[in-house]
Amino acid sequence: MENQEIREFLENAINENRVMLFMKGTPDAPRCGFSLRTAAAVNAMGVQYAAMDILPDPRIREELSAISGWPTIPQLFIDGKLVGGCDIVLEMYESGELAALLGVEQPEDDEELSPQSPGQQDSQPLGLENRLN
Repeated sequence: MENQEIREFLENAINENRVMLFMKGTPDAPRCGFSLRTAAAVNAMGVQYAAMDILPDPRIREELSAISGWPTIPQLFIDGKLVGGCDIVLEMYESGELAALLGVEQPEDDEELSPQSPGQQDSQPLGLENRLN
């Protein structure tokens, strides 16, 4: 697959999914702590989202960073716009900005940010297939 094809695939994923998370690993099996915490924040919002593992091919990360202008992973996009990485997403989660941006209620403060928070079954990711191999 050519780099241009990868870029088009990524752009389509961003544009076709209201909430798109690029991460190391998957929401069920994150491969780094930053990806784990970001996925947990999105899970806590109770929204459907698509997620993609950037690890299978280094060109995915290169093309994604070229699109977003953001060097690190994870990267969360909402409505086709980059929200940010782990620190920004967690700050927005804690302040209520993430819930407002998503149009959902802010989770209770005592709710733990864990990948499998109870009562969050409806927030399971769509499991965007990585067809780039």
